Amino acid sequence: MKKIYLLTLILLGTGLTAFAQDVAQYVNPFIGTGAVANSLSGNNYPGATVPFGMVQLSLDTRDAPDWAQASGYDYNDGEIFGFSHTRLSGTGASDLIDILMLPIQDWRTKSRFSHENESAKPGYYTVLLKDDSIGVELTATEHAGLHRYIYNNTEKIARIYFDLNHSANKGSWGRQIINSQIRKVSPTRIEGYRIITGWAKLRKIYICAEFSKPITAAEMWNGDRCNHDIAVINGTNLRAVFDFGCQDVVECRLAISPVSIDNAWENLREETQGKSFDDVRREAYQQWNAELGKVQIEADSEEKEIFYTALYHTMIQPNLLSDVNGQYMAADYSTRQLAKGERHYTTFSLWDTYRAAHPLYTVLEPERSADFVNSMIRQYDYYGYLPIWQLWGQDNYCMIGNHAVPVIVDAVLKGIPGINEEKAYEAIKQSLTTPHVNSPFDVWDKYGYMPENLQSQSVSITLEQSFDDWCAAQLAKHLNREDDYKFFEKRSGYYRNLHHPDTKFFQPKNSEGEWILPFDPYKYGANGGYPFTEGNGWQYYWYVPHNVSDLIKLTGGEKAFCERLDEFFTSNETSGAKNDNASGFVGLYAHGNEPSHHVAYLYAMAGQPAKTQQLVSFIKKTLYNTSSSGYAGNDDCGEMSAWYVFSALGFYPVNPASGEFIIGSPTVKQASIRLQNGKEFKITAKRKSDKDNEIYVRSVKLNGRSLDNFVLSYRDIMDGGTLEFVLSAKPKGKILELK
Repeated sequence: MKKIYLLTLILLGTGLTAFAQDVAQYVNPFIGTGAVANSLSGNNYPGATVPFGMVQLSLDTRDAPDWAQASGYDYNDGEIFGFSHTRLSGTGASDLIDILMLPIQDWRTKSRFSHENESAKPGYYTVLLKDDSIGVELTATEHAGLHRYIYNNTEKIARIYFDLNHSANKGSWGRQIINSQIRKVSPTRIEGYRIITGWAKLRKIYICAEFSKPITAAEMWNGDRCNHDIAVINGTNLRAVFDFGCQDVVECRLAISPVSIDNAWENLREETQGKSFDDVRREAYQQWNAELGKVQIEADSEEKEIFYTALYHTMIQPNLLSDVNGQYMAADYSTRQLAKGERHYTTFSLWDTYRAAHPLYTVLEPERSADFVNSMIRQYDYYGYLPIWQLWGQDNYCMIGNHAVPVIVDAVLKGIPGINEEKAYEAIKQSLTTPHVNSPFDVWDKYGYMPENLQSQSVSITLEQSFDDWCAAQLAKHLNREDDYKFFEKRSGYYRNLHHPDTKFFQPKNSEGEWILPFDPYKYGANGGYPFTEGNGWQYYWYVPHNVSDLIKLTGGEKAFCERLDEFFTSNETSGAKNDNASGFVGLYAHGNEPSHHVAYLYAMAGQPAKTQQLVSFIKKTLYNTSSSGYAGNDDCGEMSAWYVFSALGFYPVNPASGEFIIGSPTVKQASIRLQNGKEFKITAKRKSDKDNEIYVRSVKLNGRSLDNFVLSYRDIMDGGTLEFVLSAKPKGKILELK
């Protein structure tokens, strides 16, 4: 039976479908799955999912995955505890990790494995479990995970270990199982549910599973108590072992629903009935090819691997939360029905993804962008405010600001159809004026800044809230709400109230208007108890994306601004304990966390574009690679990846709600973005040779017109046309000495 398993690996390497433009072949799901010494990795996972699907079926290499293995998988581990059906991609905290299965023969709850017998492609994963010599293949639909287990020793009984107690570390977020059930409904079918609370509160996961062979015996455990061949078991620590006799192959297809067991069965029927495992695997690969193929690039093979893996990582989430019949669990835990054609999504890591991932979706996924926005507005309907960090339909209040606001404003102002503008504005206005978690707007309005003695993380919140208010002002202006426009526009300038005229830093004040001293711009904050969030005064200095020209003036003009940027990117200062999220350094710039992501592009807005071109090229070359430690920090639901996708194409949204992109330096030789409106936006980069030092822009033209201001608009892209770069190894102007 080993021949079956080896044949699978051979087929995987050849590609699974005759696709005209097979770009999915370049995806390497192992990029960003495990750190090397003194680094972060990405916190990604290699398992099977489809674009934006509910199910993410992958292996867990820890019994209780925690912060450092947030997706459940660490490339450096050598054991597998099973295959669970939900997880987060690239986050700094772990949750989900639902419904674990592990094929066994001898009684065990884990197995050794080797990367030599492990492989993955979009929508498919395979590994050999060494301890029982069992081959595992996984694939997925939107709501279902399909398992194929190949038992190479057919003289032993084929078994499956099934665990409803397995989860992320129960020592985090007060995580515990509230209730669960396993019910055997026929020799080949089981169903059940579990209710668990953790980072996302009180999650309900209903399940059904269908096996290809009948169950011949079953042990069901509640804690330490074992029950033989019973029909149903309830409790808070449920596990089971199902026997299937001596078999060579056992398949299982398991569907989930946040609403009901009946819906789980309907999901399973609609998505898998009449299809073999290989049919589903091919369909999953084709779905990925269709999504990834919206961007066709010409580049060397390593660049294609990094680029398409990054694009793949941006499309794992947000995650579908509605069932095939249109029902979903609303934020108030009630079951709601969508109108025909609508879909409800969750997993909104907005402090991260508003910066680049959501602007990317407006280009590649405009219909889905409308679904994302409408899903956020539905939280407002039942929660009272827009999402901050939404997971499984519930807000976990993580991070600061309310960055659903820029996502919604950006989509509306770009003309994304299917969004009720008045309702969107109502949700934004209420979310930015009604005090709630980390948002005491009464304090904001009274002082014109957040005093640190009244609101921790005060400087970061002041800066980020000013941007959110600017976004609200633009939508108010669009809707001719003049009074509201003036109100939010005034607020959007509150960042000035924390700008120290002597030190030229944004610094904390107390409620008496006094500067809080001493002030150390090198000292990092985490997520409370300090004026800065996951960064320091240097990294947050540049966070005025809605008014860079004013920041330049506050700094003393373009020359002083660029000199300060020079210091930022070249300083060797190491004082101040770093936050765990600080990584991927270029001087004080920390690419491993989001507050720094736009800063390299600021040179181009201050008259020194050659330094932008130098830095973005340096970051792409040194802080991304094809290894398991391929990212300089947590990928954060695709945000680290979205930075790369934009930067490889040659532009980036410094202000992610402005509809404008700042020109950088493309990595690709050519690219074609196939737009949903049927048009095509092409990018060409002419170089004299293939040497990778030709990164400096001699000229950039849009449809033959020079872009001397280095600004590209969303409308320029969506109207189709050609963006033409001419690149050289010689910069126009001075550059930095980078180490």
